[in-house]
Amino acid sequence: MATMYNLFKFIEDKKPQYKTPFKVKFIYAPETLTKEELNVRGDLYLYNTPIQSLPDNLKVEDNLILPSTPIQSLPNDLKVGGDLNLYNTPIQSLPNDLKVGGFLNLQNTPLSKKYTKEEIKAMVPGVKGKIYL
Repeated sequence: MATMYNLFKFIEDKKPQYKTPFKVKFIYAPETLTKEELNVRGDLYLYNTPIQSLPDNLKVEDNLILPSTPIQSLPNDLKVGGDLNLYNTPIQSLPNDLKVGGFLNLQNTPLSKKYTKEEIKAMVPGVKGKIYL
């Protein structure tokens, strides 16, 4: 689906007033994101998208919604002001510097089968809300 990004990029190159949508850049060409774009205001809703990774130093003001994506790990220095939902993903690890202001949903993931809530809380002390396994 990188062709979707290529289509938007082609349009932007021809008509600079038409910018490539943030979500298209985020999913298909995260290396093109600027430092400012890594500070997401509001929610970042990526449910059932092909996203496999997130860029380092990502900050999401509210909720980060990633259920049913192929994501296996999270980047360093990820900060989520609200909830982090990883339901039904193949997530294999969590960075110890992860910050989550709300709940962390790990239901139906390899981590939910491998660890207890207490073990997750000890591994990732930056989770302020409940942990759902």
